[in-house]
Amino acid sequence: MSMQRRSHSNNKIAIISEIYDGHSSQEIFQQELEDALEQKKETIIIEPTKLGNETARWIMMGNCLHKTAVISGLVGCVGVTSLYFWPQHWFLARTVTAVATTSISALCAAMYNVSWQFDPCCKYKLEHDIKALQNLPVDRLTSPNPVVLVRKNDFARKVVHSTMATVAVGSLFIWIFHQRYS
Repeated sequence: MSMQRRSHSNNKIAIISEIYDGHSSQEIFQQELEDALEQKKETIIIEPTKLGNETARWIMMGNCLHKTAVISGLVGCVGVTSLYFWPQHWFLARTVTAVATTSISALCAAMYNVSWQFDPCCKYKLEHDIKALQNLPVDRLTSPNPVVLVRKNDFARKVVHSTMATVAVGSLFIWIFHQRYS
């Protein structure tokens, strides 16, 4: 089956139908997904359960790295700031917390920027909104529970976690230099 036969007529939606044509069906499904990602379809509907679950997990992993980078960077910044204002109270615990969370933020941001930002899946989010799902071409689907991906701009995401990790690491280094040279 070609991608054109499975695509919605307005050419913005790609439907990867769960039609088994032999032993190489999984490879065909994967190739159709790659084609849809390369064509930058606005919506991709993945009916094959295995491919849909794998793709959903991959996107959730990228989301987890992003959120971990942002939250741990924020905690690291708060931890470093607290070392300036209350240097005598729980100094070791706050120092370890600030260093650990800042390191986690930098590591997660680096992993995302090296591994995920060049993957075409990072441009998509899983669609769970009932109203948006109602607009899908249901008459063309063969699966009752497809995975739906919607293309989105991820520039702000990259800027947020990279900035947060950079600020956290920068504030930690400033605090270290301040402690060492004052």
